[in-house]
Formats: sequence, structure tokens, C-alpha cells
Amino acid sequence: MSFTLATWNINSVRLREALVCQLMQAEAPDVLCLQECKSPVEKIPMEQFHALGYRHMVARGQKGYNGVAILSKMPIEEVGAQDFAGLGHARHIAGRLENGVTIHNFYVPAGGDKPDRTINEKFGQKLDYLTEMRDWFRAERPEKAILVGDLNIAPREDDVWDHKKLLKIVSHTPVEVEHLAEAQEAGAWVDVTRQDIPEGRLYSWWSYRSPDWDAADKGRRLDHVWATPDISNAGHGSRVLRHVRGWEQPSDHAPVFATFDL
Repeated sequence: MSFTLATWNINSVRLREALVCQLMQAEAPDVLCLQECKSPVEKIPMEQFHALGYRHMVARGQKGYNGVAILSKMPIEEVGAQDFAGLGHARHIAGRLENGVTIHNFYVPAGGDKPDRTINEKFGQKLDYLTEMRDWFRAERPEKAILVGDLNIAPREDDVWDHKKLLKIVSHTPVEVEHLAEAQEAGAWVDVTRQDIPEGRLYSWWSYRSPDWDAADKGRRLDHVWATPDISNAGHGSRVLRHVRGWEQPSDHAPVFATFDL
């Protein structure tokens, strides 16, 4: 069985319903994982998605903030949702496909503007969230699993437009990178994107603040596709759909794709 999976921080699924449909029509991933849906589950616009073949969904939502959803052409059953750091946020959903693969869809907290938990509560929440992810993976070592989502950290030097300039900017600080690495190691997760594209700068997010994001190209790779070692070698064809960032009224994130032969 071969299936293609995409992860995309959509920044409001109702506001950008047309863009979701456009991606479904143009690329037709078998599984589409969305973050920052900003919608209660019952108000996610499933009618159009259903018409395009996405008849199955597992999700967690809340009004105006956060929210994660897995839309699938294939049957998928919900197998859990974690509330790390006790934030009460809709930031994780897990579903299992009929082939036994579990897909975890995460939206890690952004962490605010100041990388100092003593003056910025949100940064502390982000670190605590990652710590609890690590502890969960240590306690329940994942198998035959894929983890995707907006992890809000660009871990490598070539995952950002300027490593030195961003060392004190939230999303690339050493303490965040260390916390993410510990969570990844705890689950023995393999970064499938970088397995496929091992060298070179690679971004999935460009700020709305840039008047010409494409020309400036001050991006960061915040969106990730990981897999457990037992299936990581089945992953291939990784790509970031940079051009989607240029669609009309876009999300500030671009979709990240991978294909798995299982």
C-alpha cells in the first residue's frame, strides 16, 4: 500500500476552505493533516472536502484558536489526543489507518516573542509541552507511526535563512532545539524530510510581515514529517510546496509532503 501524506498549518480552515480544496484538487494527498484550524470540529467545512473524496476525519477543535484535523480518503479511526502541559488546547490528534499506521498530528505552541520563560509565560509553556512530549514517547515508545505538524521549531542551521541572526529568536533558540531533539530521540523519530533532502536550505514558513516574502526569502522550516525507524525507510518523495505560500490570501505556511510505501 502506498499513500501520500501532507501537513499544513492552514491558519483557519473556514477562512481558507477554498485553498484546502485547491490543494486537494491539485495534489490529492491521501491524507491531509491540518493545524491551527481555529474552528470547533462540528464547524469544519466537511461538505466540500467530502465531495473531493476526503470522507474520513479525526479532529480536535476550539473556537478561534489552535485545532488539529486529519482528513483522509482512507478509513481512519481516532486513537487518542493528548493535552501536554495541561494547557487545555486542541494541539494533538492521533488516528490509525487500516494498515496499522498511526498518524500523530501536532501543533506545538509558538512560544511568544521573548525566549525567556521568566518574563514570557508562553515560552515556558512551549518548553513544558515539548518536555511532556519527550516523557510520553519514553513511556510509550511509538511503533509503526508517523508524526507530522507545525512543531514551531526550525532545528538545523539550514532550516533558517540566517542561523546567527536567529539564535535569539523564538523557533531557533538553542534551548528549543535541544527540547525538540530530546522529544525526537525519545521516540527514535526519523526526520523523513531531511532523510530525503539531506542538504541545503529548506523552509516551510515565511512571515506575513515581509512585504515580498518570496524575494526576501527569510524562511524557516517549522513544519515536519517524522516516522518511526520501523517504517522510516518506506518514506520518500518529500517536498515543500513553496508556491502555495503565494496563493491568494494564503496561510504563512506551505504544505509539506511525503509518500510512504507500506
